[in-house]
Amino acid sequence: MIKIDKVVIVEGRYDKIKLSSVLDAVIIETDGFGIFNDKEKQLLIRRLAETKGILILTDSDSAGFKIRSFIRGMVPAEQIVNAYIPDIFGKEKRKTQPSKEGKLGVEGVKPEVILEALEKAGVFCEETPDTTIRKITKLDLFEDGLSGGANSKELRLALARHLRLPERLTSNSLLEILNTFLSFEDYKKAIELVKYGKQE
Repeated sequence: MIKIDKVVIVEGRYDKIKLSSVLDAVIIETDGFGIFNDKEKQLLIRRLAETKGILILTDSDSAGFKIRSFIRGMVPAEQIVNAYIPDIFGKEKRKTQPSKEGKLGVEGVKPEVILEALEKAGVFCEETPDTTIRKITKLDLFEDGLSGGANSKELRLALARHLRLPERLTSNSLLEILNTFLSFEDYKKAIELVKYGKQE
């Protein structure tokens, strides 16, 4: 598994499944062209780009480039790393016929092809994050009232608004996103502000 700090943007669920077997990273799906009308997903990607930077890894067909171009139009260039899958013709195993252009997407190529694409994008030049850093855990969310309580949903919404994140995040999704751009100390400060209107 290759650990990378940037948030990886892919098109769909099967792409995410494939990358999850290769990368230790936060992976966000665009739901294909769904990203075009999903304001919350756009907000999330912009927020993650600001704090962590994003790596775009869409398919090499015209649809993949349209999605890549759309994201590049809403996120500053300095916050983006582009990785490209080469044109490899064939058919994904789960499909009955090849795609319209006959090219394999992210889900269909071998792991080594993905790793080569990331290496060409300069991803492996980044420092590996310090694994000794105190992470935010499910227990933290529970103890701070963000899960398992009568007012947990309202508190999650308040925290999401404070951090400029989509309001529909589940507690598990919130936990994953929080750990991408907040230290444990900054998380505790944000909780204190949301709950009591003051710094811890």
